[in-house]
Amino acid sequence: MDPFDDLLRGVRADGAGFGRVELSPPWAMRFTDGAPLTLCAPLRGEVWVSGPEAGTGAWAEAGEDRGEPRRVRAGDAAIVRGPEPFVLTDRPSPPGTATAGTAAAEPPGRTVLVTGTYRARDAMAQRLLGVLPPVLVVPGGEECLALLEALEAQVTAACPPGRRVVQDRLLDWLLVCTLRGWFDRPETMPDGWFRALGDEVAGPALRAMHAAPDRPWTLAALAAEAGVSRTTLVGRFTRLVGEPPLTYLTDRRMSLAADLLTAEPTATVAAVARRVGYADAFGFSAAFKRFHGVSPSEYRRACRPGADRAGTECPPCSPA
Repeated sequence: MDPFDDLLRGVRADGAGFGRVELSPPWAMRFTDGAPLTLCAPLRGEVWVSGPEAGTGAWAEAGEDRGEPRRVRAGDAAIVRGPEPFVLTDRPSPPGTATAGTAAAEPPGRTVLVTGTYRARDAMAQRLLGVLPPVLVVPGGEECLALLEALEAQVTAACPPGRRVVQDRLLDWLLVCTLRGWFDRPETMPDGWFRALGDEVAGPALRAMHAAPDRPWTLAALAAEAGVSRTTLVGRFTRLVGEPPLTYLTDRRMSLAADLLTAEPTATVAAVARRVGYADAFGFSAAFKRFHGVSPSEYRRACRPGADRAGTECPPCSPA
């Protein structure tokens, strides 16, 4: 599988986090649930997104943001990175205030807004969070507008079968399209893992591990993929990715194993072990427990459908 596909696979919409609201000015919405990612897409009207305190926290880390409001028009999509709270308003400043040096504008018209929150359980999803700015806005294209129209049709329909699942998948698709649009922009220059993917040394090793995680990779084999010595590979890979190649390989295998355990409930632990490069199910189970804190069977039980409703949290993956 392509590494960029893997980067997005671990981010999933949660039906409980989907929302569609109709808002009349003046209005303001404060989001404090700490979701790793929140998607905001106006169907009609526009919104302004900002941190609750300009120039503080993660919003101050990116010079382009500094907590200043960002405009999101109908058809556009904004992605806000958690866990810090943020605010959506109908104007650049919250109702009753004015932006410094600017007279208060006339209230805009009615806004119809779709929001969705996303979980980021596995290590690859954590890497995605690591390269995103606190907030990004991508102008809407035809694909984005079509997805928003499909979402609205699902919301307004008379409770069609499987509506929640369809909504989640449409939100997932909209998130992927928005992220792809952001990564494709010439001015987007993320560091870390994404930069390593295009590196002439680290890139081939990354692609090899993602394409065949079940292979018995060694440093020598990965170095051969990159056409360099083991020392050169380890130094370059660690500097760009933040951890040595074989540590990264273990992270990737454990994240993939967690996905397989929940997506394929009839697969045995031994079968999952083989698909992620472990010939011995006992050795795999021990490695899985070190990484996730629970055994493969316990993880599967916690993540089965209905487990959250029973009060059992699906264990998150260790951060990358």
